[in-house]
Amino acid sequence: MSRSRLTALIVPPTLSRYPITDYVELLSYVCVDTVAKQPGEKLTARNQRNKMEVEQLLSLSGSALAQAVSSLLETPGLYVFSDILELPNVRELENGPHAPVYQLLNLFAYGTYCDYKERAASLPELTPAQRNKLRHLSIISLASNLKCLPYSLLLQQLELKNVRELEDLLIEAVYCDIIQGKLDQRNQQVEVDCSVGRDLGPNELPNIINTLQEWCTGCEAVLCGIEEQVSRANQYRENQLKVKVQVETEVSNLQKTLKATAASPSSGPAPAGAASNQDADQPAEPRDPASSQEPRQPGKKASKVKGLRGSGKIWSKSN
Repeated sequence: MSRSRLTALIVPPTLSRYPITDYVELLSYVCVDTVAKQPGEKLTARNQRNKMEVEQLLSLSGSALAQAVSSLLETPGLYVFSDILELPNVRELENGPHAPVYQLLNLFAYGTYCDYKERAASLPELTPAQRNKLRHLSIISLASNLKCLPYSLLLQQLELKNVRELEDLLIEAVYCDIIQGKLDQRNQQVEVDCSVGRDLGPNELPNIINTLQEWCTGCEAVLCGIEEQVSRANQYRENQLKVKVQVETEVSNLQKTLKATAASPSSGPAPAGAASNQDADQPAEPRDPASSQEPRQPGKKASKVKGLRGSGKIWSKSN
């Protein structure tokens, strides 16, 4: 699949004037799947072919070796060059008439496109394929330090003319499985999820050691924090168990006390004599004189008693 066809697959021509963020988000999956399905372009087959080409250098020397090294710099899928630098016959190029080729190989192993521009006068001129690969290697170096690469930084480091060329280069890098990520055209940046590794230079080992040491220190700090949390949790658990045992003991004692109180005779019904004595202790209530009189019969009026003055007779008149 060509680069133009891949670009058309990601961004249809009818939508080219709109942001392509949503389309490029699936770019890595499409590219990896496409590379795997192309006959003769599987990653394992490509690595095997590159290994065979490197082994062929052992039988070469002089100008033939220099020409073979220049051809390897254009080989697709070859982004690690330390094995080539360690070959004895390749090391001989460093001090001979083909020293610029060796320096260019060393630049592809550890340098960037900006490094080449600074030393372009003493290095061989790059072919279009070599220039493209060196830019890919520069993207890998930038992605190792930043996960969001601004377009402005990439345009400056890669010396590209416009954003369109930059996006084509990034799409090709994803297609070659160099990086995985998505283009954010709205924010003018590329978000890198992961990238392939490059050769480690001699000056990079101390930085790697420091990084690993910081990582180990961070792991130890996290481990100490976890152990402290575990200790607190165990102490809290022990305290809660003590409280639980104490509560259960108090509940058991209270139940025993209630059972003993219920079984005691003094808590039974009071005898009859006690009730009479209690009634005797209470003072008698005063009686109303009116209430002691017998009730009158209904329908009869009380008789009136009249006595005559001066006589001893009493007349009684009743209705």
